[in-house]
Amino acid sequence: MIIDGKDLVLGRLASFAAKRLLEGERVTVVNAEQIVVSGRKKATFDAYDAWLEIRNLTNPRKGPFHLKRPEELVRRTVRGMLPFDKPRGRGAYDRLRAYIGVPSEFVGKKMQTLPEASLERLGTRRFMRIGDLSKHLGAKF
Repeated sequence: MIIDGKDLVLGRLASFAAKRLLEGERVTVVNAEQIVVSGRKKATFDAYDAWLEIRNLTNPRKGPFHLKRPEELVRRTVRGMLPFDKPRGRGAYDRLRAYIGVPSEFVGKKMQTLPEASLERLGTRRFMRIGDLSKHLGAKF
């Protein structure tokens, strides 16, 4: 299953993908940088900036390592909706792929969009795209 992430809400997309992954399907998300996070832009930036502050005081090189690229943020969100500490959840997570843009191997293939996760159903104009959030966090893509 190939999902076009353009103008889809991140949480709704992630829950749909997690459900399909647990059923045993392979899920590929393209256009990860155009997925939408709802809420005020400043509040979202503040939440992710606080998340970046978490460090190991004794040796920062030991982690935790914070993801910044759009496809990594999408994969991490889906991982949070899977039982990752069990073999079933890890196997499901291995079947998930996310890409920035549309790779050449998926050009011309049928891509699915999710009407239940669409931006039009959000009901607010307060949102931002994952690509903008990633650039704010320091990602280069």
